[in-house]
Amino acid sequence: MKRRGLAIVAAVVVLLAVAIVVLLPVYKSHANLGLDLQGGVQIRLEAPKGTTDEEMQDAMGVISNRVNGLGVTEPEIRREGTNRIAVELPGIADTEKAIELIGTTAKLEFVRADTGEVVLNGSQLKNASAITNDKAIQAGDQFGVSLKFKKDGADAFAKATSDLVAKFPTGRDPQRVIRIELDGQPISSPFIQEPITNGEASISGGFESLNDASNLAMLLNAGALPVKLEVVEQNTVGAQLGPDAIQKSIKAAIIGSILLALLILVLYVRPGVIACLSLVLYALLLAGTLILIRSTITLQVIAAFLLSVGMAVDANVLIYERIKEELRQGKTVRVATKAGFEKAFRTVIDSNVTTLIAGVVLIVLGTGEIRGFAITLCIGIVISLFTAITFTRFILNHLISSGVVKGPEFYGIKRIAKEEGR
Repeated sequence: MKRRGLAIVAAVVVLLAVAIVVLLPVYKSHANLGLDLQGGVQIRLEAPKGTTDEEMQDAMGVISNRVNGLGVTEPEIRREGTNRIAVELPGIADTEKAIELIGTTAKLEFVRADTGEVVLNGSQLKNASAITNDKAIQAGDQFGVSLKFKKDGADAFAKATSDLVAKFPTGRDPQRVIRIELDGQPISSPFIQEPITNGEASISGGFESLNDASNLAMLLNAGALPVKLEVVEQNTVGAQLGPDAIQKSIKAAIIGSILLALLILVLYVRPGVIACLSLVLYALLLAGTLILIRSTITLQVIAAFLLSVGMAVDANVLIYERIKEELRQGKTVRVATKAGFEKAFRTVIDSNVTTLIAGVVLIVLGTGEIRGFAITLCIGIVISLFTAITFTRFILNHLISSGVVKGPEFYGIKRIAKEEGR
């Protein structure tokens, strides 16, 4: 039984060491760095005064669809005040391209040349995709955008093209045209050769590359903005900030962790080693959880991570002090350890719940970086309760059963008693 308990503790220590070696590279490769760590573009857009909440929500939805089309990892889109939207795009270096794709209203309309009547608009579009025309006569027509309409759009387009063919028998009549306009500007003016009843059309001409055609298709698929948004601020975050901030954060984490470990070892000696193992497990679990939920790693998240590591020590301190109190009353190590955990449990829960409540309030009412900080802090609190109460107790119980912990000397009671004159 004694050997079994010691073997279990040794196996746990080995597993922790292996986990550090295996998981750290995985964490590094899968971490989603925020704008402040890897650089990118920050844009603030402003809607006209009087824009309704519904229009602002719709605008944020359209922008989100467009950003997803850019393939940006973990973008940040948030509302500021009543009529502003902030967009952060990590990893994007071309500010002008980002502004063009995000801020363009992208109001698509099909207009009859003879009457100026809008036949259908972008809301009746089912799908848009970039295409390549290898048989194009002109270089500018090599790339285009294929359009497919919803049923109501297809019916309206079929009716309009049939009417034009019947009204203007000459195939190249300048009036036998349906202009395709984007934000009021013509982007294509195709002649209608015959009635189009299959609910499909195409835009060609003016695309220098397939990427240009893909960008327009993405804008059309995302939908038009309900209101015109004006760019009031744009910033490019340099890539040098990220590595510098990460290096300083790592340095701060190492120094803080070493000082914290030394403090625990000085105060509790051998139990301090168990507390350090608990902190290692805590850090691995918290980092893994943030990676698993695809949390964006920003400086605020790193700050919350480091803060929560310090808070995780509190539970171990409370537990050890309770155990010491029980030992001073003359109880055996096994009984004192059990009583210490039971009596410390309520105090540990109370001390963490108050912080957890504050974190939940920040998550509900906060935005952007504040929410990231609060989410990391709340996750850290939950994990710290597990590692302190479950893991630490598990290790101590097996050390007691193995005979490693035989008397109160393990917790330094003799030294304390001597200092107090007992």
